Amino acid sequence: MNKSKQQIANQQSNNGEPEEKMVADAKQTPQAFAAIYDHYVNQIYRYLLSHVGNSAEAQDMTSQVFLSALDGLSTYQHKGHFAAWLFTIARHKWMDYFRQDHSELPLEAVVNLPSKDDPQLETLNLEEIQMIRRTVCELPEEDQELIRLRFVAQLNFAEIALILGCKEEATKKRLYRLLARLEKEMEVHNG
Repeated sequence: MNKSKQQIANQQSNNGEPEEKMVADAKQTPQAFAAIYDHYVNQIYRYLLSHVGNSAEAQDMTSQVFLSALDGLSTYQHKGHFAAWLFTIARHKWMDYFRQDHSELPLEAVVNLPSKDDPQLETLNLEEIQMIRRTVCELPEEDQELIRLRFVAQLNFAEIALILGCKEEATKKRLYRLLARLEKEMEVHNG
């Protein structure tokens, strides 16, 4: 089910408050920023953890993202894409971290696939899991980033398009083609 641009603009927070109102309230009083933090902290943290693989560093960078967002909130113009603005800050924090001579963790190391004790494993065998990890790891960084934004950060296509500087339709097509290619590669390896 795809959201229209108007639905995205009226996106609801976990407590039912429209995103636009959360932002407006936070601009008026810094204490209201807590609602924004509560709504996005887990998504931002998972996204950054998928890049760095270290919980402490991901927590530190998550804090930096929200401090930067609070700092820049007065200049933010709400257009229904607050999550895209916030994740753009997160991407910049990660890029700054990476430029400081840190290596990036391969996506395969943080993709939450079932462990051997997980009941979901009944449908996936260990070889398939390893094949998925290898296949994802071999993707170019821009494709891994698309997977991170969609499946780790759980952003919608409009938000991803804004972050990546693409059109929404092009972002959808790119992801669907990528998933189809991955599926074909899995079939070839399993066939």
